[in-house]
Amino acid sequence: MQNEIKNRILILDGAMGTMIQHYHLSEDDYRGERFRNVPGQQKGNNDLLTLTAPHIIEEIHRKYLEAGADIIETNTFNAQRISMADYHMEDLCREINLTAARLARRLADEYTARNPEKPRFVAGSIGPTNKTCSMSPDVEDPALRTLSFDELVEAYSEQVEALLDGGVDALLVETIFDTLNAKAAIYAIERAFEHRQPVPLMLSVTIADKGGRTLSGQTLEAFLASISHAPVFSVGLNCSFGASDMLPFLRQLAANTPYYISAYPNAGLPNSLGGYDQTPEQMAEQVGEYIREGLVNIIGGCCGTTDAYIAQYPALVMHNGLPVPPRRPAAPYSHLTLSGLEPLAVTPERNFLNIGERCNVAGSRRFLRLIKEKNYTEALEIARTQVENGAQVLDINIDDGLLDSRAEMVHFLRLLASEPDIARVPLMIDSSRWEVIEAALGCVQGKSIVNSISLKEGEEVFLHRATISRRMGAAVVVMAFDEEGQATCFDRRIAICQRAHRLLTQVVGFPEYDIIFDPNILAIATGMPEHDDYAADFIRTTRWIREHYPQMHITGGVSNLSFSFRGNNYIREAMHAVFLYHAIQAGMDMGIVNPATSVTYADIPSDLLHIIEDVVLNRHPHASEALLEAAAAYLGQSADVPTTASTQTDRTIIPLAERLQQALCTGHSAHLADDLDEALREYPRAVDIIEGPLMDGMNLVGERFGAGQMFLPQVVKTARTMKEAVAILEPHIQSEGQTSGQRAGRILMATVKGDVHDIGKNIVGVVLGCNNYEVIDLGVMCPTEDIIRQAQEQQVDAVGLSGLITPSLDEMAAVARAMQAAGLRIPLLVGGATTSRLHTALRLAPLYDGPVLWVKDASQMVPITAALLHPQNRQDFLNRTYAEYETLRQHYAQTHPNEQIVSIEQARKNRLNLF
Repeated sequence: MQNEIKNRILILDGAMGTMIQHYHLSEDDYRGERFRNVPGQQKGNNDLLTLTAPHIIEEIHRKYLEAGADIIETNTFNAQRISMADYHMEDLCREINLTAARLARRLADEYTARNPEKPRFVAGSIGPTNKTCSMSPDVEDPALRTLSFDELVEAYSEQVEALLDGGVDALLVETIFDTLNAKAAIYAIERAFEHRQPVPLMLSVTIADKGGRTLSGQTLEAFLASISHAPVFSVGLNCSFGASDMLPFLRQLAANTPYYISAYPNAGLPNSLGGYDQTPEQMAEQVGEYIREGLVNIIGGCCGTTDAYIAQYPALVMHNGLPVPPRRPAAPYSHLTLSGLEPLAVTPERNFLNIGERCNVAGSRRFLRLIKEKNYTEALEIARTQVENGAQVLDINIDDGLLDSRAEMVHFLRLLASEPDIARVPLMIDSSRWEVIEAALGCVQGKSIVNSISLKEGEEVFLHRATISRRMGAAVVVMAFDEEGQATCFDRRIAICQRAHRLLTQVVGFPEYDIIFDPNILAIATGMPEHDDYAADFIRTTRWIREHYPQMHITGGVSNLSFSFRGNNYIREAMHAVFLYHAIQAGMDMGIVNPATSVTYADIPSDLLHIIEDVVLNRHPHASEALLEAAAAYLGQSADVPTTASTQTDRTIIPLAERLQQALCTGHSAHLADDLDEALREYPRAVDIIEGPLMDGMNLVGERFGAGQMFLPQVVKTARTMKEAVAILEPHIQSEGQTSGQRAGRILMATVKGDVHDIGKNIVGVVLGCNNYEVIDLGVMCPTEDIIRQAQEQQVDAVGLSGLITPSLDEMAAVARAMQAAGLRIPLLVGGATTSRLHTALRLAPLYDGPVLWVKDASQMVPITAALLHPQNRQDFLNRTYAEYETLRQHYAQTHPNEQIVSIEQARKNRLNLF
């Protein structure tokens, strides 16, 4: 496979699920004889067909091979314990993967034997699971995770080992929506490669919005940085978009990526009825643009594609009887690129990387107090302030004798992940306890920095920790320590750096640019002469490292330098400014500093500057005494920039309604209470504030999300701000005698029978919860009768149905019929990738006398639900909706004259009476 891809563009097969749907299998077909009496539902468990209907899977593989596919995927997309738990089939995971791999292997070998000039390959399909490691499903607890990194690694390990044992040629981690999930898969794969023959590692990410981000909020560049540690063979895009819409993102991905590029889009975008209208010829023309622009090495098809689509590809990859030249990967990475939700390239042009120091319990008494008090809201504000003040990386350290550092670190990082304006920057995981660092790395989807590892416990421990750091995708800070202790002089510093460099690059396989040396910034001007050379030797060591290892980086904890001047903030900041001026010139390119410092090298008075430079560079033996005398004049002078009165009053110039909208759109609530207090004096009723500026703000959020100007973590954050606002107004609403009560409404949510996808539904639940709705979530694969029973017993105000796959549309129709038969008339809301306004108007609304509404995305759920449950606004909203539905139905009837569309009254007369 590695040889073939250098000479031609390889063809991947199309969608397994789409092909399976064409067989119209029943529950009995999925179960077969072997699982006839197993409880629960199995319809939709496509991977199980490898055991119960192998002839169907074999036939599908053959169709793709006959169509010209070079690579066929195993039928194992969901065959790991996390997803199989929904079917109670966890114990079958190894058998399914092993059987699927052997089946595909046999067929690929058969076709290769027929034509050795066109070898066929097998890619082990590894899906993302139906859960995410990076987002919480619970509005009340943003730090909650239903899945841990370690659990996911173990589940993937079982799958990966079985696929390798079954003889796959490559492993394809596909439809990646959360990079942390993908990192767990990569971790499992690299671990498996230690005792099994390595194969090419293929990665394929799916974009969730028009802004080009994954569901968990990362940009494509940030994703590439996060997986840059892995032995990647190819990286690409699949799902989400049709070929035409995928093109700009593919160009972006292919521009500077040092891997082969794959692309397997959907057959266009789903139509209003959940199907795909694009013909194979139309899709081939669009995919042909990838080839004409030289963007790809592997092409295939995702949702909606069949062997008829793949059959169009062989002609695309040939020209005048010769293979079209494939894309050549870009040059390998040559510089460190870190990432949070967004990338951060550490290049020489950046000069110096500012690492915020205030989320460190050892360096900030306030942060320590807040963590001890479990006041995480204010602790997060410290992080946010650092980012706003220019910190490009955040150092997180929660080492304290009275804290459970591991638990607190995990909790804080998970909270931080829910704050997109903070999570956009990379993190430095800082701890003296390795178990804390290792646990923290399992919480971070971006490429972070481990601070730190060292040789103080010997080479074996050093190599183990370096290997784990590398496998988790982190760069490392290497402290200048060894078995003899801390290096304080120039010779010891460079000796340790040389030794660590050899071990990291030659044994572990670290690229030089992922190694950051910390040659120890130590306190100077302490009154002890042996300390006087500490800063000068650090600068000298920095210059040596930069000359001998030009791709490596140098950092340090700058505040250590001025430890002897605690209490004199101005002198401390001035010392830091002088030290950094000289260290940066020598090659130091990052450091843990206070990004909000107001003291710069150029602003220091010349006489004081001369004295401090004498101390930092150790230019004469009495420099420390001179600084001590000069410092007395600056005692008590603040180095902080005060907030002026004008700064505080500037925001009042902005109209109140606009301020409230801004609070929602940004998710910042610092002034929310004050603004709402002002609003209570302006608006006749507290509820008018919710229905007015606050709801306007949520609508604006929805518009921006739909336009790709906001991404999901931001939407969730704004929803939490809305909840804060409602909580502030609630006492006033009650005192005014309004009927809002403790909850805005009670909503039942469920993923319909046969569908195990629930990430989108979970996000909707979070947004509803943030807006004071009680959410009853029935989970996935919910039978219609359970939905009806719970809706009646719980006396809910609305039912929300979710589904991602096309068969889910039929299940939603079944629920609508059952709600009608049960005499329910509460609103029915539907959402998911295959749903649409047109499908709702044509196929669902006629089945049910109650309101049936299509919800485009999570941001629209609250405005729609609020309108439906509002006594005064409800009818106007429904009248507009019904008018839109009728217009859609009439237009559809005109454009599809061969289809019989009956009136809604006739449809209701024809309904199935189940009760």
